[in-house]
Amino acid sequence: MEDVIGDTPLVRLQRLPGPENERRGNVLLAKLEGNNPAGSVKDRPAISMIRGAQERGEISPGDTLLEATSGNTGIGLAMAAAISGYPLVIVMPDDASTERVRTMRAFGAELVLTPADGGMEEARDVVTRMEREGRGRVLDQFANPDNPRAHEEGTGPELWRQTGGRITHFVSAMGTTGTITGVSRFLKSRDPGIRIVGAQPAEGSKIPGIRAWPPEYVPRIFDPTAVDETIEVTQDDAEEMARRLAREEGIFGGPSAAGACWTALRVAEEVEGATIVFVVCDRGDRYLSSGVFPD
Repeated sequence: MEDVIGDTPLVRLQRLPGPENERRGNVLLAKLEGNNPAGSVKDRPAISMIRGAQERGEISPGDTLLEATSGNTGIGLAMAAAISGYPLVIVMPDDASTERVRTMRAFGAELVLTPADGGMEEARDVVTRMEREGRGRVLDQFANPDNPRAHEEGTGPELWRQTGGRITHFVSAMGTTGTITGVSRFLKSRDPGIRIVGAQPAEGSKIPGIRAWPPEYVPRIFDPTAVDETIEVTQDDAEEMARRLAREEGIFGGPSAAGACWTALRVAEEVEGATIVFVVCDRGDRYLSSGVFPD
């Protein structure tokens, strides 16, 4: 199964950019990470973290794996743990969409739900305590270098190859920050002039997969020098863009993917002759019960 993770399609937006971008010579491309076997960009670091821990002798068959996640990493890890034969316990806030919860359980993961008002910060605290109590091994997507490495060695080279080295801007939602950090490392090693742009939530906005962390919870894998610019996106703009992506482009992505698309379109307003790539990090069917998409 892990052999079919990655090499996801890169497709050109046809309608959302509008005639102005065509006049400016801009090309906007969507990286469809929902085509991975468990349905998101997180499949890449999930298998990378398990394989890395195995190779270093940090885990052995039968060990219980622990992870705090708001959704996609949990699903990717549940799939990867099923492939590898490890029991998995996921700790997550109890406001996660029904689809994500049921998908993790379908892969055999055990779920521990924490109060929604504690956010991911509380989930991370709980899983750390569980590890101290000897209840398993935390892979820790927030501090594990195998997370950005999966993108430095996988996603980044794919984008370079798929664009024939013409990529000028890379746009990604910022949550765990593994994607944007790893892709940036590779792309800037090929062309330091490539602009790396992160989508961050505007104040008061709650967008699954896009986070602004309190200082004490900023992921240790994050390299601030890897990101040239951040642009804030509101929850309303992300959700409306999710609906437009589906209706106008036939791309069914979640709110964080749509937030990255909205950001990419903002970038395109300021440039000419650019090849702008953004990550569609998962599929919209994970959010059908969330109210983002109308009945």
